[in-house]
Amino acid sequence: MKSNDVIKTTCPRDCYDACGIAVIRRNGAIAKVLGDPDHPVSRGALCGKCAIAYNGVWRDPGLRLSQPLKRVGPKGSNEFMPISWEQATAEIAQRLKQVIDAGQARSILHTHYTGTVGFLAGWFPMRFFNRIGATEVDPDTVCNKAGHAALELVFGNSLEGFDPRTVRDTKTILVWGANPSSSAPHHNKGWLGQAQAAGVKIIVVDPISHGTARQADLHLKLRPGSDAVLAFALLHVLQANGLLDHDFIAAHVEGAVELMPTIEAMSPAQAEQLCGVPAEQITAAALAYGSGPSLLWLGQGVQRQPQGGNIVRAVAALVAMSGQLGKPGAGYLYMNGPAIRGVDMASLTLASLAQNGTGSVSHMDLAATLEDAQATRVFFNWNNNPAASSPEQVRLRRALQREDLFHVAVELFHTDTTAYADIVLPAASFLECDDLILSYFDLSLSAQVKAGDPPRQALPNTEIFRRLAAAMELPEAALYETDAELLQQLLKQTSFAGSFSDLAKLGTVNLFEQTRIQFAGLKFATPSGRIELASARAVEQGLPRLPQAQADALPPEGSLRVLSPASNWLMNSSYGNDATIQSRLGVPTVLLHADDALRHGLRDGDPVLLANEQGELTLQVCISDDTQSGTVIVHKGRWSGVNGARYNVNALVPGRQCDIAQSTSVHGTQAWLRPVAAG
Repeated sequence: MKSNDVIKTTCPRDCYDACGIAVIRRNGAIAKVLGDPDHPVSRGALCGKCAIAYNGVWRDPGLRLSQPLKRVGPKGSNEFMPISWEQATAEIAQRLKQVIDAGQARSILHTHYTGTVGFLAGWFPMRFFNRIGATEVDPDTVCNKAGHAALELVFGNSLEGFDPRTVRDTKTILVWGANPSSSAPHHNKGWLGQAQAAGVKIIVVDPISHGTARQADLHLKLRPGSDAVLAFALLHVLQANGLLDHDFIAAHVEGAVELMPTIEAMSPAQAEQLCGVPAEQITAAALAYGSGPSLLWLGQGVQRQPQGGNIVRAVAALVAMSGQLGKPGAGYLYMNGPAIRGVDMASLTLASLAQNGTGSVSHMDLAATLEDAQATRVFFNWNNNPAASSPEQVRLRRALQREDLFHVAVELFHTDTTAYADIVLPAASFLECDDLILSYFDLSLSAQVKAGDPPRQALPNTEIFRRLAAAMELPEAALYETDAELLQQLLKQTSFAGSFSDLAKLGTVNLFEQTRIQFAGLKFATPSGRIELASARAVEQGLPRLPQAQADALPPEGSLRVLSPASNWLMNSSYGNDATIQSRLGVPTVLLHADDALRHGLRDGDPVLLANEQGELTLQVCISDDTQSGTVIVHKGRWSGVNGARYNVNALVPGRQCDIAQSTSVHGTQAWLRPVAAG
């Protein structure tokens, strides 16, 4: 007789959905990973990529790392020999001590991100790096820091969004720079689709005709980099039609009067010339949004542009001057952070452990920092795959080949990055350890529950860094707290009354019985206590006092703007080594508008070279109206050596910082296109 049981757990991928998972076990072993039918988001189904990977590569013992490894061949050769945990941690500790004893702790560089969004696996290792005084590669600079910095200037908080349950009171949802069809497929079908079916008007602002845009009631397909112009044109329509909330502005907004000349000057007709959106569409969108109550889903893609900070400040002005805050059915969402649910991140990362401070560099400077033998003597990567996901890919991989760079990788699989490591430490997956997940869309708390054992000697991140602390003979008790202790401490900070075991039985809980109103008291953590469209702090950072109605210049003659959105089959670079997903991805393609195809004499399936000063890619043409003239699309996240790809789109992406917070401007990349000669 086979004994079956079901373990409820939670997907910890970097995704809005935070889906509930039902793990089917037979005789204690994982047999199948499915969606949890009781979960309010997944409702018994996983998205295509997770359903494939969690039943494929994630549970393939032949592909998982299962013991510590030491490099024996040239860097990049993927030649390793197995060693024991004792040997691995002893060698790492020796190298770290040498650097620290020489007074060069800052030359220990570590990079991490959201390979898991589990709280323990994602953040407990920071205690170790804080204690030794290492330099962190600021994780958000490769993703969303410009948006955080801009929203903090305006509202004082980037991590307090609307409660999605308030959708019952809204009339319009404006999705700006987000792609839920790829990055939140369950909320795209469920939350957004159900709202539309109930009569809520869905408006999408995006230069790409992705799945959500095609299903919307109105799609404003603007030119890349012209978002601020569009925001001011929408404000112009609101002002002309008496839809600015003057009472709200007088009570809560700084700088509205100063913005009025710019608003009055940016008519829909003027904006049409700059952003390519027909004036009548601009007017229709503004009237729908301004009539309210309305919600704004502000995506992270919108701020990955050269003027990303200015764009977010301009869009924030639309929210503020229309008074779409502090009431049911209104608000904006960038991310819902831990603090709303009571969780103090500082209590997990313990920056206080640092005896002489720590360092920080932007991800945009990672390649240059790795090149510098004085700046970086030791390099750790954990929870990320920078050789696939970071800019200046060619330069970065060349820097990783430094023989004098001691490189430690903590991973589940061999990746583009582990190929260069001196020591590779095998990590447990989310199916093999307990953790907590806080959705950054819903105001929920979820249990990630161990459903099986990791392969052979693989360990959870928390235990890996406890062992490293022990090998270095670090005395602080906080470096050795158990997972059970950490989980108990975090749960006590929330309003959930039970234990981790209680939460595990439920899977996911919403921590607010009643729908939460964003900024309910209309108090803002800015110097004035008001919404600051005019910002003295911005001036101190070298930015304009007010958001500007600015659009990026068109690419120079012969160049195209390159956008690299999420794929339906990858989560950043996660799942890129699953054979089934590789077959779904097919050959690397460039989506090209028919006008550009005609201009270059290209047809569907033609091989082309997409290149710039950073690098080059050989791709296959796919003519598509997902894009627009002057813009090409190359989806992100592919791994090397798959379907003939040596590099992915990051080979073209410079380390150019946007206008704020040293953050990425990946969607400002430009390149030229050339046919590949036959033969």
